[in-house]
Amino acid sequence: MRATTASGREQDRHVLVLTHTGRDEAREVALAFCKGLTGHGIVVRVPATEAGDLGIDPTAYRPAVELAETDADATSACELVVVIGGDGTILRAAEITHETGIPVLGVNLGHVGFLAEAEYDDVESTIDAIVQRRYVAEDRMTLDVRVFTDGEEVFHTFALNEASVEKAARERMLEVVIEVDDRPLSRFGCDGVVCATPTGSTAYNFSAGGPVVWPGVEALLMVPISAHALFARPLVVAPTSELAIEVISRADGAAAVLWCDGRRAFDLPVGARIEVTRGSHPVRLVRLHEAPFTDRLVRKFGLPVDGWRGAAEQRKRDRGSARPSGDGSAAQEWP
Repeated sequence: MRATTASGREQDRHVLVLTHTGRDEAREVALAFCKGLTGHGIVVRVPATEAGDLGIDPTAYRPAVELAETDADATSACELVVVIGGDGTILRAAEITHETGIPVLGVNLGHVGFLAEAEYDDVESTIDAIVQRRYVAEDRMTLDVRVFTDGEEVFHTFALNEASVEKAARERMLEVVIEVDDRPLSRFGCDGVVCATPTGSTAYNFSAGGPVVWPGVEALLMVPISAHALFARPLVVAPTSELAIEVISRADGAAAVLWCDGRRAFDLPVGARIEVTRGSHPVRLVRLHEAPFTDRLVRKFGLPVDGWRGAAEQRKRDRGSARPSGDGSAAQEWP
C-alpha cells in the first residue's frame, strides 16, 4: 500500500516492528504482523539484531522486509512503530522514537502492560486498523533529567515513566534534600525518591505509594521511598515546576544511583544534584479505542466492580429488560 505525497507521487508506507524476542509467543505475533502488513503492501522494518531470533528471511516477503542496523535507520520514514512485548519493550521503543514524534503501538505480552493498547490475540483487527489508519496518537509528557556535580552538568537524559534516585547499597540509607522551584522543601534519610509523569503514575510511582494521575492531567510527581521523616508525602506540582534532589554527604559514604525508566542508570557521587523538568519532546502512544482511563484501570488491574449499580448501569439494565409483549407493546421488567 502506498501513501500519496503533496506532489501527487506515491511512496511506500513503512512500519517498524520491535519485539521481545526472548518469548516464543512474541516471536509468533511478530511474524504474523510481518505477514499481515506486507500482505497489504506495507514495508516492514525490523532491527537486524532481532531478525535472526525471529527467523526472518527478508526476501520471503513482498515487499521485502527491511533490516535496520541502527536506531536512525530503524525509524527513518516510518509512520508507526509496533511493539510486541510488555511495558519494558515499549519503553525501549520510547528511547528510539521520543525525538522523532513517531507513534508507538504496544501489543501486550507482558503482565499488566499498562502502556500497551492491543492484546496478543487482537493481531488481525490491529493489522486492519493500521492498514486503514484507524488509530489516533496521544501525546504523553516526558521528563528532562539532568545531573550536576560542582555546578557542572555530567549527565542528561529523558524519561517517559520516571526518574528515580535510589540507594546503591541495601544496608545504607540515602540522605537527601528535595526542592521544588529552587526552594528547599525537606531533608530526610530514605531508600530513594521517585519523580514521575502521569503516564508513570501507574508504574514505580504506584508501587511507592504515589497517586494515580489521569493522562490528561499535566503535572509532575515526586514520591519519597521509605523516608524517615514526619513530612515525606507524595507531591503533585505544576508541569512548569522544577523538581530537584541533592544527595547529601553521610559519614558512612552511602552512594546513590539514578535510574530512568528502569533502563538507563548513572552512578551519583555525594553532592550530586538531580534536576527534573518537563521534557520538550513528548512520546506519542497509539490508541485504537476511545475507552475512558477509568476503564483501563479496571481492566489492567482487575479491579472489582461486579454488581456496580450506578445510574448509567441501571439505565442499561432497564433497556435490556424491556421485551415485546404478546400484543406487540413493550413489557418492562424491573430488577
